[in-house]
Amino acid sequence: MSVGDGILRTGWLFGKQGQPGKRGFWTHFLRRRVPTEPWDQRLEDSRKEGRPENLLSREMTLSMVATPSEGFSCPHWRSNCLSPTGEQKLDIEHLGRASTSKPPNDGPLWEEALVGKIRTMSALQKSQALEAVQCHIREHTQLIRKEVPNAGLQELLAALNLELKQPLEKTFLFHFYGLILRECACVDLVRRHLASLLELSHQSSGQREGIAVAIGIVSSRHMQEVWATLEHVGRTRFLRTVFTSPDSQQPEPDTHWRWAGSTALLCYGQMAAHAGAQILPWVDNIVSRMVYYFSCSRYDNILKTSFLSATIMLLKALRQNSTPSYKFSQIPELIQCLLCILQKEPNFLTTLFREKIILVIVGLSNLRPGLKPMVKSQILQTCLQSLYTLPPTETLRSSLPPLDVAPDVTELYRKSMQALDLLLQSLISENKSVDELCFILQHVEPWLKSDSSHERQRAVQTIFLFLKYVVDYVGLTVSRLARHSREGSQEGGGHPLHAGPPDRPAYAAVEGQGARHPEPRPPVRLPPPAAADPAEGTSEFTYLNKMKNFEANTRRESEMKFYDLVKVLDGNLTVAQHTQLVLTLLRGLCSHNHLRCDLASQLLLMIVEDHSIKAEQVAEILQGLFQELPSIIFKNTLQTVMQAVSVLGTQHTQETVEVILSLCHPSERQVIPLWKALASNTQLARKVLTLLYMKLRLRPPKELVRFTQQAELISLLALGTIYELLYTREYKATVRWAFAGVLVGLLTQLRYLFELDVVDGISDYQEDVLDGKPLSPCRTCLEALKGLFWTTNYWEVFAYLKLLRGWELFEHMETYTEGVTLLARAMAHYDCEVKAVLGQAVISLKSSEERDNIVAILIITEFLNSHELTQYMSRRTVDNFLSLGLNNPNQLVRAMSLKGLSSALMHPEKVMLLRNRLAGLLDGFVGPEPKDLMGLMEILGDILHRLGAQGVGATSLRMAQHLLQLFDDEQADVRGGAILLYGDVLYSGGKKYQQALKSHAFQALVPLLFHLADSCPKVVMKTKLTFLRCAVLLKWEFRKELFGKLAWGRGLSAENDVFIYTVESNLGNYHRFLMQALTYLSSPDRNLKQAAMKFIGGMLQDYFPDLCICLRKADVRTLRKPPAADCPLPSPAPGGCVSDPGGLRADLEILKQDPDSVSRRFYSSFLEDIWELSQYVTH
Repeated sequence: MSVGDGILRTGWLFGKQGQPGKRGFWTHFLRRRVPTEPWDQRLEDSRKEGRPENLLSREMTLSMVATPSEGFSCPHWRSNCLSPTGEQKLDIEHLGRASTSKPPNDGPLWEEALVGKIRTMSALQKSQALEAVQCHIREHTQLIRKEVPNAGLQELLAALNLELKQPLEKTFLFHFYGLILRECACVDLVRRHLASLLELSHQSSGQREGIAVAIGIVSSRHMQEVWATLEHVGRTRFLRTVFTSPDSQQPEPDTHWRWAGSTALLCYGQMAAHAGAQILPWVDNIVSRMVYYFSCSRYDNILKTSFLSATIMLLKALRQNSTPSYKFSQIPELIQCLLCILQKEPNFLTTLFREKIILVIVGLSNLRPGLKPMVKSQILQTCLQSLYTLPPTETLRSSLPPLDVAPDVTELYRKSMQALDLLLQSLISENKSVDELCFILQHVEPWLKSDSSHERQRAVQTIFLFLKYVVDYVGLTVSRLARHSREGSQEGGGHPLHAGPPDRPAYAAVEGQGARHPEPRPPVRLPPPAAADPAEGTSEFTYLNKMKNFEANTRRESEMKFYDLVKVLDGNLTVAQHTQLVLTLLRGLCSHNHLRCDLASQLLLMIVEDHSIKAEQVAEILQGLFQELPSIIFKNTLQTVMQAVSVLGTQHTQETVEVILSLCHPSERQVIPLWKALASNTQLARKVLTLLYMKLRLRPPKELVRFTQQAELISLLALGTIYELLYTREYKATVRWAFAGVLVGLLTQLRYLFELDVVDGISDYQEDVLDGKPLSPCRTCLEALKGLFWTTNYWEVFAYLKLLRGWELFEHMETYTEGVTLLARAMAHYDCEVKAVLGQAVISLKSSEERDNIVAILIITEFLNSHELTQYMSRRTVDNFLSLGLNNPNQLVRAMSLKGLSSALMHPEKVMLLRNRLAGLLDGFVGPEPKDLMGLMEILGDILHRLGAQGVGATSLRMAQHLLQLFDDEQADVRGGAILLYGDVLYSGGKKYQQALKSHAFQALVPLLFHLADSCPKVVMKTKLTFLRCAVLLKWEFRKELFGKLAWGRGLSAENDVFIYTVESNLGNYHRFLMQALTYLSSPDRNLKQAAMKFIGGMLQDYFPDLCICLRKADVRTLRKPPAADCPLPSPAPGGCVSDPGGLRADLEILKQDPDSVSRRFYSSFLEDIWELSQYVTH
């Protein structure tokens, strides 16, 4: 694909492939803008039609319908059957009423004939028909809310050689629109019309439904294009309304886009409904987007109804196309959204929302994999809370708010309670076990103790119907319940269904008459209690609860007696016998009996807490635990064991750390749980990291280390462990506390490895390749050094070295000192732990190790330029330490000490001399032909560095202006040097000139953005750093994300994100960006000119309305240009300004005559748009 084709497909430099913009590169068939109907008029129309103003919108009307509609049968993948009543309930057809269209195989009667005629049309005819229908939709949006005048449509259809005689639906135009788009083979045409469709107003319910119907129809053949368009609209339109905080001073979002999230939900539902057999590869993505739009949109009745409608359409699609073996990953998140709606329902009944939500949850719970207990628990709690807390049945009607037509609250309540019963039946049918039965009853049980009688009565009724269903259809007999209870008693389980002491049959407690029959009876099935008394049921469950507490107390008493026995043994055993006792308990942790594992873990914890374990036992105990650790299957058992490890580490910290280091290689993740256990409290975590630091410094000389022993070096094990702990959440605060020591330790460790000549693999590492092989020692040390800054959120230092390729300096012994110097300079610039690292460096400077002295003096000399150094250390103290370095045997240490003693900090009188020298050197930029610009900029950079915290004051503004003019120099070295030095100048003015430098940095954003496409890779890398430094200076919100895209981003997606970060971080300044970009249309550099064209195209496509608002009349002199002779444009508005013959007119004429096809296409595509933009200026 050529460059020109790339522009045609993407639109602008930072766009995403296939995303249509406001206009694209096609000439519209119709170019009119139809004004939207005034809001007051729409309210008046609503009143005339008998529709309430707000709540009773189309969505709310659908939600209040209590009559059946389309089918919603039991999904065919159910593993168990429901009762006949439950199946009939799932077969009710009123769930389908929430969806706005029928499935594809049940389309309107006229659709088949219409599709046949569409397929006979040529591509040109289809395009013309689309434009005509699009225009008709824009002009007659009110027809979606009123009766469609068939006469007007017949005229339109006749013009298209189509004829329909059947009655037309209200969404016919959108349906027709979608059918034509679905049959189009031109992908670009489909994308453009999809974008235009989504640009329509989202205020009307009919408009939202129509858009969703069209989107769903098109997706059946163009799923990729539909998905990409919705993603694009979500980023460029929806996110900007979402980021408007309710507490901010920004105005309310435009009603045109206010309900765009609801439209998106309906679109995804329609996409699922029309996906057919291809639904499974898309279902998780669709569900994730539905959850996202629901979570981020402003909650109201429209959003609620749209989300429920989309979920029902999705569920029906899965019912028709799913397979029993498919596992869905997003179902719990979807259920959480439904529960959120249920929680926000008012405490009265006017709609069927409660019933619908519960029935949808029933359908979702049947999908695979099954729901986790935590999700089931949330479902039960929320549903019970929503229904049980409703007012009493006799007062339901009186609790309603004033309504024109009061609903039948009795029927609504009955159906809602039936849905709850169906939910419980569905859960037990999926897992026919006594444990599941008890799990469900435990959630209903607290309502039996409620202070409100109607809540207790509802709980009793629910339990009665639930147990009746269990007996009739699940097949749990009394003998099975009794056997389960006896097993629970023998294991000390205290199960809720275990009714009483051994002399009373367990089934008697469950059965209603058990208390009056002391003699055991043979096992029988539970009889259906046809006339159960609610009071009797309440007393029976109260008795069950008492028996449960009795068994729990009995089990605890038995365990305490056993604990006492173990304590007696523990105090009378030898060390060897005591170790064997502990190892026996460790083997018991792997049992499949939960009670046995729990008992073993509790005894282990008790022994450890009793301080009975000696230091010589630690190694054998931890080794035994490490072997058994992978076989522990119960979570609470593992938690207790980790608690024991934490106590053991507190008592014997050094022995514990040494043993865990020796268990396996640090890169093997099996040992991480043990390290996490040692971070259970702050003091222990600090001791552990301190010990690891001390192990890291155990570095025998090279003469005493043999090659075969390198893997056994304790310092390498400590290094690997520190690297792993950097990315362990439990150690995050501890690493921040020990930052200075870890930093100096890693720097000296890397130099030690260079001395050992262990450098294999350090330069072969690739960040974007996932490899399971352990890293080499040198690479591990370097990655730990990088990770130290990233995980402690000093990402600016990391980014500084990354974009200057400074981390690569640490890969070779020859450039190691340059790397340390650059790292220290970045730390001083961003004030990264200067005080702590300085103190650690002073200690290392006094060390007898040469490598410690080198690292320390490199850090100290760079820190002399820090803004904060004088707050931590006086000049006299610094002088003493630097003088100490003059006597060091190492030549580098002596030279750096001398350099530090001659710095501007130690000699304040040098500051004025350097500033005056700097001001004189700036005249070198003024000459007609400046000589040796690279040498001049190198000297200026060195002076800036030497002045450091002193700054250069007002001279920084002059210097920045001179450098900005060199950004477009023909020589790549000059461009790169000016751009890099510009980043240093921005931070050299001090607080007094900081605001002025910020304004100057804003002027440089567009040039820097375009130089990201520079032909020289070195210039691009320097531009990335300076661009990021401008973003940090201007305090953009997404600075860290921007760095990620600059450092690792590739392709159109990364370019699009950088474009969005730049534009969205400068709200209200779109016009300034546009005006700057226009000046680059005449650039002789082809890359810069193409970048400018793509940027301008993107701005016109995605920010056209904002430009209309932000553009000033002063800018019209540039925009409002006389057209070329062969491309006449409308005359300027009265009083408009006409520019001089040069300027933009000349630039555009040059593009028109440019031999490059890209430039000519840009001219033909956007000249008229630029002229049209000038007509909308409001200031």
